[in-house]
Amino acid sequence: MMENSLVDWMLLGTISVVAALFSVRFLTPRPATGDWSKSDRPDNANDPVFLFEDALIVDSSPAAKPILSRCSDPAQWDDVRNALSQSFPGIPEDPNTLSETGPLVLSGIAQDCRREALCEWVDGAARIHLRQCVVLSDPKDNSELQNLRVAMDAAPYPIWRENNEGQITWHNQAYETLQHNLQPDGFNAAEPLFPHLSQKVMSGNKSRVSLVAPANEQKLWFDVSTIRTKGDRLNYAVDVNAVVDAEVAQRNFVQTLAKTFAQLSIGLAIFDRNMQLALFNPALIDLTNLQADFLSSRPTLFNFFDRLRDQRGMPEPKDYSSWRQQISDLVASAADGRYQETWSLPSGSVYSVSGRPHPDGAVAFLFEDITAEITLTRRFRSELEMGQAILDTMDQSIAVFSADGNLAFSNTPYHDLWGVDPEKSFAQVTILDACKIWQEKCRPTMVWGRLNDFVHARELRQEWADQVQMRDGPTLTCKVTPIQNGATLVGFVPVRTRTEPDVDQPQPAQSR
Repeated sequence: MMENSLVDWMLLGTISVVAALFSVRFLTPRPATGDWSKSDRPDNANDPVFLFEDALIVDSSPAAKPILSRCSDPAQWDDVRNALSQSFPGIPEDPNTLSETGPLVLSGIAQDCRREALCEWVDGAARIHLRQCVVLSDPKDNSELQNLRVAMDAAPYPIWRENNEGQITWHNQAYETLQHNLQPDGFNAAEPLFPHLSQKVMSGNKSRVSLVAPANEQKLWFDVSTIRTKGDRLNYAVDVNAVVDAEVAQRNFVQTLAKTFAQLSIGLAIFDRNMQLALFNPALIDLTNLQADFLSSRPTLFNFFDRLRDQRGMPEPKDYSSWRQQISDLVASAADGRYQETWSLPSGSVYSVSGRPHPDGAVAFLFEDITAEITLTRRFRSELEMGQAILDTMDQSIAVFSADGNLAFSNTPYHDLWGVDPEKSFAQVTILDACKIWQEKCRPTMVWGRLNDFVHARELRQEWADQVQMRDGPTLTCKVTPIQNGATLVGFVPVRTRTEPDVDQPQPAQSR
């Protein structure tokens, strides 16, 4: 009996010694790998430590109990990994991969930014040690590292790092804030916030991607740039919502302009800085008879006018050898805003063509059909010339003054009577100028003052007449008649004496 008790006590002691050695070997914090100084590491005796065999936890330090309380019993590798992924993203899914990759140090984020997770393979077991961030042996390097951490967390744009499996191994505060806003009901920090990055982004170029905010279904746009490093990828996302909104506003504005231009009867052709057709409206097709497919192919300015000449949509140049130079002069004039011409086409149509400069070296040409206006103007001018010819055939001297007192019409007998020709005068002849001429060639009379007041009057305008005596000529009857639009007709007729035959009365026949 005594022998059995002694054996039991010896066996219990052996087990205690082995357990103590096991705890010292696996649960005591190990020195960091790399260029770290053990004396610089802070006190880590109370750090959480987890030990796994075949993904099943076999031991842990006392400081790990709060974390294990959130896991199943017994805890699995996935349980601990999920509990730590919020603060230490990038823990491998399979603990056995640590035997191939070697020790893995993961920086903490958010409230655990001053800690790091050391994942390593030790004698056939996986070990996770949550320790305080190591301190560099050189104080200068340690200060620089701290500045870099502060700079990354203070950056206004999301920055994150992914491994080759697409898992997030580190991100800054802006990334976490964006993730909280987009996934308010919970998220996995190891899962990427931008899961559908194109191959173009993965190759190191920049690409524009969007995320949808669940609160209002609004799209958030980012320009994502990726830099490949050894074993992972570093990503930068720049908020470009303002740029996208500006592009949408510009596109809507251009569409509005296009709809507005489509309603214009004036043909519009805008050439960009490279002298290629950038914008045109349907009226240009109707006026120039150019095909829509030709205009849609964005021809150059020279090709545009060459085709216009071939379609007889512009006047024939007199010298084909200097055609290119004429077009160059036309573009130069349009760029200065000095090009303004009237084209009389072989078809009989008349176009008003003007060139205007636009920003950034663009040039716009406006084509307006003024055939109806020109025809009306020509008809009006013809009627004026016919009316003038009729006035010139009359014996009575006639002068018409407009409502503002300017001489509007006069006939040839008037010019001969008073020795003036208003058409040869550069200045506008007024009623006051005419009264001075009449006063110089006639004896003093009150008629001229009355006539001057009558022309400027707006009310109580009745026809009247009076006689004036020329200094070296006959007596004239001055007849003043108001006509439409406030104008006044002034006529001068010589007074016949009783001895003069009346050409209007038939003469009596002479007796034989």
